[in-house]
Amino acid sequence: MVFSSLIFLLAFLPLNLFCYFFVDSIKARNTVLLVFSLIFYAWGEPVFVLILIGMSFFCWLFSLYIEKYAENKTGKKLFMALAVVFCLGTIGFFKYGGFITENLNAVIGSDALSFPKTTLPIGISFYTFQLLTYVADVYRGEVPAQKKYARVLLYAGLFHQCIAGPIVRYGDIENELTERSSDLQSISAGFSRFCAGLAKKAVLANACGAASDALLVADSAVLDASSLSVLQSRSALTLWAGMAFYMLQIYLDFSAYSDMAIGLGLICGLHYKENFDYPYISSSVTEFWRRWHISLGTFFRDYVYIPLGGNRKGTARQIFNLGVVWALTGLWHGASWNFVLWGLYFFIFLVLEKFVFGKFLEKTKALKHIYLLAVVYFGWVLFRFTETSHVGAVLRGMFCLNKNPLSTFESRKFVFGYVLFFIICVIACTPVVKVASEILNRKAKESRLGLYIARTVDVALPVVLLLLSVLSLVGDSYNPFLYFRF
Repeated sequence: MVFSSLIFLLAFLPLNLFCYFFVDSIKARNTVLLVFSLIFYAWGEPVFVLILIGMSFFCWLFSLYIEKYAENKTGKKLFMALAVVFCLGTIGFFKYGGFITENLNAVIGSDALSFPKTTLPIGISFYTFQLLTYVADVYRGEVPAQKKYARVLLYAGLFHQCIAGPIVRYGDIENELTERSSDLQSISAGFSRFCAGLAKKAVLANACGAASDALLVADSAVLDASSLSVLQSRSALTLWAGMAFYMLQIYLDFSAYSDMAIGLGLICGLHYKENFDYPYISSSVTEFWRRWHISLGTFFRDYVYIPLGGNRKGTARQIFNLGVVWALTGLWHGASWNFVLWGLYFFIFLVLEKFVFGKFLEKTKALKHIYLLAVVYFGWVLFRFTETSHVGAVLRGMFCLNKNPLSTFESRKFVFGYVLFFIICVIACTPVVKVASEILNRKAKESRLGLYIARTVDVALPVVLLLLSVLSLVGDSYNPFLYFRF
């Protein structure tokens, strides 16, 4: 089940909210959230919900022993190590077992090794990292071990963010798991945020995805010789436009899910941190990664980069630590070499900015934003195509090196027909709407007319966005969330 499905919008969510607000106590409301969260997850993967339940149980148990042996360094480290091995072993089996076996076979030059075909459990990367942050924070003494297993399971499995983030740290919502309230203002803000995210996904991201697939290849997950031939024959304009739509899609899609998760949390009195801060307005790769998928970036910073030594042990060690972080960032996104290359690609630019031309960028205000967009744009080519041959075909084709045309009548007609929509999507990637809302709120304090307009917009806009989203979803078979596969 996904947020942008009619069954979720018209059945699951209304029933969930009715049951949630029908009961009064936090204990009962937590039970409602837990039951609905397990149903939500099991809807698409009834067997793999047991993995979520099992991982939550063992992390709950390990955290209790870590706290029990708080004064015994050996025992404390042992249970922390067991938690890491268990969590990473589980995700490694499902996500990387086949990848490792395939590469070992390539090294030894035979098919001697085999690995059973497994389906990747939805959202395993997200809830595994959440559980690891919980156990690590107990180990560091930053949060107390939760005595009740059901609360740890609720924390890891909350349907708001379990599937595709943001990665929520236990300390951020620890108190709210036992004491929270939902007033009319927070419910209204949550509903508005959810509707905005839903429209961003259903109206904008889905259309961007459909345009990108039409211009490139229909399914980026299934790439074979025929799709390679198709890419090689595409005009340069087609390839440039297809990747531009993908660049918009991946931001609108992923940030939309975070918007909806944050909105659902607000409705229930849970406050999740922001996960995106308009990354495409950045002026450097460093700034971009402070704004993009913030919860993942801070995870690697706090639980990998800093423990490795961060920037405290000299330049060479700092570069090594950054390399480890970005190789792991790439692998986190998928068991494929293109993701590793994608991570190392950004690692190279981060190092260059820090030690080579960072100061020069600061002096070139007109060029640094163009530089950032170009780096990110070509990075998404690595991200989208799992086969290096397809990456090469796209990059060569962009400069007509496949003996492909610069443009065709069909490509010009398609692209020009999407110009207005493309501009709307670009605006949605910037703080224009946010700034307009702030101006409207200021006007509301200055005059009665401004107050009337602001209140009308606050009430009407979410309803309009919800209706537009539902209409967009009716009969629309293109409705994936890109980050579900991570």
